[in-house]
Amino acid sequence: MNKTLLTALILCGFTSPVFAVGFDTILPANPLTPRNVSENVIAIPVKKATLTHNSIHNQYVLAFDRFVQSNVKPAYNDFKILIETVSSNDYVYMKLAENMADIGLFDLSELALSKVEDKSISDLIAEDIKFYYYPAKKMKTEDEIYLGEVFANIVYNDQSREATTELVKNTHLLAYCDYANYIAALGYLKSNDFAEAEVYINYAIQMNPQNLNYKKLKAEILSQGKKPQNAIKLVNYIKSQKLYSAEFERKVNSLEQYVLYKSKKNYSEKMYHLGYYYYCENENSKAVRTLQSALSNKKKLNKDIYSLLARVYYDSQDYEKAQDTALKAIKIDDDDVRALCVLGDLSYRNKDYKTALKYYRHAQNGTKSSYEPSVKIAQTYEKLNKPDKATGIYEKLLKNYDDCCIAYYKTALEDKTREVTYLKKTVAINMNFVDAWIDLGRVALEKKDFSQAKKYLRIANYIDENNFRYYYYQGMLAKKQGLDGVPYFKKSLILNPDYLPAKEELKI
Repeated sequence: MNKTLLTALILCGFTSPVFAVGFDTILPANPLTPRNVSENVIAIPVKKATLTHNSIHNQYVLAFDRFVQSNVKPAYNDFKILIETVSSNDYVYMKLAENMADIGLFDLSELALSKVEDKSISDLIAEDIKFYYYPAKKMKTEDEIYLGEVFANIVYNDQSREATTELVKNTHLLAYCDYANYIAALGYLKSNDFAEAEVYINYAIQMNPQNLNYKKLKAEILSQGKKPQNAIKLVNYIKSQKLYSAEFERKVNSLEQYVLYKSKKNYSEKMYHLGYYYYCENENSKAVRTLQSALSNKKKLNKDIYSLLARVYYDSQDYEKAQDTALKAIKIDDDDVRALCVLGDLSYRNKDYKTALKYYRHAQNGTKSSYEPSVKIAQTYEKLNKPDKATGIYEKLLKNYDDCCIAYYKTALEDKTREVTYLKKTVAINMNFVDAWIDLGRVALEKKDFSQAKKYLRIANYIDENNFRYYYYQGMLAKKQGLDGVPYFKKSLILNPDYLPAKEELKI
């Protein structure tokens, strides 16, 4: 089972009943799900925090349950104890920092960031967290706790009207705290009072113009009004702001699809963007159902639906349906980039690299805004034993894009002079890039820095406990320390029977 902390720390969702479409805001990042695609009704689903055997996850869940129930002060103390007592793990600290900021506990977010040992890795995510979430002025702890209670009642306890009415009486807090105005706007939005919601979010933005979370909420508010195109303009502004980490880029893409869903009048177009939103939120089964309901008699729209469906099917490992729907998209438009990439991925998976290269090149000719086809071309050249061509593409990508983590990773593996720097850049952009963490562990192992190697490998295991390379290098770590590495090598081979380094260690 994948132990990605991002999944384990996912915020619990609403437990409220069905609301009319005017109520269907995402608060916060809770996807909308059509109760029945023929009904003009939206249900807000329940999301549970994932429980695992890991004590850190369990401690987080217990604290978050208290937060959801508006017992914020005990929850605050529990979160603080967790941050202060967890075994040193930069990945955990960075994820906790993001989650604490997401629920308005900024002191705890700062505490978690202060625990990160390698600032060269955390700098990018820390910058994004602060740029996206943080208030203009440091808040008093008691104010954070109070606003946390209001937030919990608005979002989780269906008490938005009562909580918001009480909050706006606190004129002193609203006068100095931009985040308090954001919470008031959130409450009015949940109460379906869009005019008051816009008033308070404007106050928040005036007090803190750089905060992107405030602009995100304003876009959601505007999408409910008579001129949703104004929300689209705001989304375009948010997209123009540089966010370096993959997770925050996902947040912005998700917001864009939600606003487009709200702004479209045509049912099929609405469902297309809602399905795309689900895909951005990693809700693939909901994406499939919604996209299937979006199919219409418009060829151009159907092309987009088919190509997105193909990508969702592929990511869900339903390869037969992925091929079928990608071909339907290509039949309508043989230059569709997304469908071409899916067909390339299918050929690549079947080790038909020449055919994959043909599809990827075709896709590359059809886009100037995405580096995805170029990355796939380079990876295919590697499989065709043309490393020089692959290296040239990665170097070109590094010159043109500063957020292409795969280019940093591949270049790190080829260039020892930049190995550590680029591996750290990779995980700074995408904290869940497990192979880069493993290779950082490998480098530390080569330098006989066993303590650091153990930390990097612990992070890799946190992200994916079934990674065969993790077990191999854990075995090498044990071996170099005079311990028994055989169980780890055997586990590596169970997960990947063809992994040659593990076979060599076991003399198979």
